[in-house]
Amino acid sequence: MKLITRDTDYAIRALGCIAVSKKEMVTAGQLVKELDIPRPFLRKILQALNKKGILRSCKGKDGGFSLAAKSADINVLEIIEIFQGPFQLNEHLFKGKTCPNIDTCKFKKRTDKMEQNMRKDLEAITIKDVLK
Repeated sequence: MKLITRDTDYAIRALGCIAVSKKEMVTAGQLVKELDIPRPFLRKILQALNKKGILRSCKGKDGGFSLAAKSADINVLEIIEIFQGPFQLNEHLFKGKTCPNIDTCKFKKRTDKMEQNMRKDLEAITIKDVLK
């Protein structure tokens, strides 16, 4: 199991690169060179971030991508959930259905607590923190 997939890792790296850029807009080409990520793969990531409002995009000669919010306001959990879906340690399923013991399950209570702590920790990590 991977907590951070390749898509999420590349997205965090791209956001960091955009955040430190001196230019108002950063092109996909600049990011490809800087991060050594295949262009089609990076474009898919940038489009997903743009669609979710993490990035702004502008077409044309001076176009590219910029952050839609300050790097201190974009947290890692947001990025994980864009590319990996809702953050969840355990679905608590039994034979494809919700576990019948879900209300009394001690394992669920422990994993729910772990999940809450991890969510809080991941929300506390911002793109700005990653740049330090």
